[in-house]
Amino acid sequence: MKSTFGLRIAAAIFALAGTASVYAQENVLNLYSARHYQTDEELYANFTKQTGIRINRIEADDAVLMERLRTEGKNSPADVILLVDAARLWRAQVEGMFQPVKSKVLEERIPANLRGGDEGQGAQWFGLSTRARVIVYNKVSVKREEVATYESLADPVNKGKVCTRSGAHPYMLSLIGAMIERNGEAATEKWAQGMVVNFARPPRGGDTDQIKGVASGECGVALANSYYYARLLRSTKSEDREMMNKVGFVWPNQESSGTHMNVAGGAVAKNTRHRDAAVKFLEYLASDEAQAYFANGNNEWPVVSSSVIKNPVLQQMGKFKTENVSITAIGKNQVPAQKILDRVGYK
Repeated sequence: MKSTFGLRIAAAIFALAGTASVYAQENVLNLYSARHYQTDEELYANFTKQTGIRINRIEADDAVLMERLRTEGKNSPADVILLVDAARLWRAQVEGMFQPVKSKVLEERIPANLRGGDEGQGAQWFGLSTRARVIVYNKVSVKREEVATYESLADPVNKGKVCTRSGAHPYMLSLIGAMIERNGEAATEKWAQGMVVNFARPPRGGDTDQIKGVASGECGVALANSYYYARLLRSTKSEDREMMNKVGFVWPNQESSGTHMNVAGGAVAKNTRHRDAAVKFLEYLASDEAQAYFANGNNEWPVVSSSVIKNPVLQQMGKFKTENVSITAIGKNQVPAQKILDRVGYK
C-alpha cells in the first residue's frame, strides 16, 4: 500500500512538473496594466503581430494591481507590470514585486534617471513615457503671471480659486514628494496650508474634472497632467473646443526648478513564467515605433531622446524646462508627504 501510494505521488509530481514546463514555454504574455487607454490596443496588437506572442491583459489602477500581486504572491501569473506613477513604481520595487533585468537595448535607450533599482544587478523597472504636471487657469478670472509656479497657488491672491484632485492621489503625492526634495518639509507644509486656504471646493474628481471646473468658472486655477489637457485640445467635439477656448495653461517653475514630471513604467514581474517574452515586450515598448505611439496616440512624451514626435498638439504646447528630481527621492518622500497633507487637512 505504501509503495503504491508513493508511486501515485511521484506520478502526480511528474505530471505537475510537465504542466508547469509547458506553461512556461507557452507563447503568451500575462500583462498587469494600470494603463487604461484605448490607444494602447494598437501597441499590443503590433507586438503580437511582430512576435507571435499573445497578450493576456488585466487592467486596473495601480493600487488594485499591487494589492492583487500581494495576494497572489508566488502563484501570480503576471509576467509584466505597467504602472503609471513614480511613487507606485518605487513602492512596488521596495516590496519586491519586480525582478532585475539586464538588457543592452533597454540600457541604451532608457535614460539612467528613468530606471529603478541596482544597476549593477540590472534595473528593476524602466520608465517608458512621461507626463508633466501643468497649471490650468481661467483666462478671464486669473492672470497668468499670478500662477506661474506651484508655490504661487498658495499665495493669498489665489484665495478661493484653487481646485485639485484628492491629496491622497498618487499624482499629488508625487508632486508633493518632489517639492519636499526641492524645498524641504517645513516649506512644503506651509505651501500645503496655503493650498487648503485657497481651495475653491474640496478636492475631488480626476484631472479632466479640474479642467472643466476651470472652464466653468467654479475654479480659477487647477493642476492637471499634460496629456489630459492635450487630449481635450485634440478633441473634435464642439463642447470640448468651446471649453478649451476658456482656459490656458502654464509650464510651472520655468524660472527656477522646472516643471514636475511623472513617469509611466514597466517591469518584469518577480514570479514570471515567461521571462524572455517579458523582456522582449519591454524592449518593444522602448522601440521607435512604440515610443512614437505614446506621443502620437496618448499625448505623452517619449523617454527615448531620438523619438520623433508628430503630435501637433504637443508641438503646439512647446518646449519647457523640466525638474531634476530623482524618482527614488520622490518615492521615499511619500510618507512625509502624506503626513503633511494629514496635518493640514488636505483631503
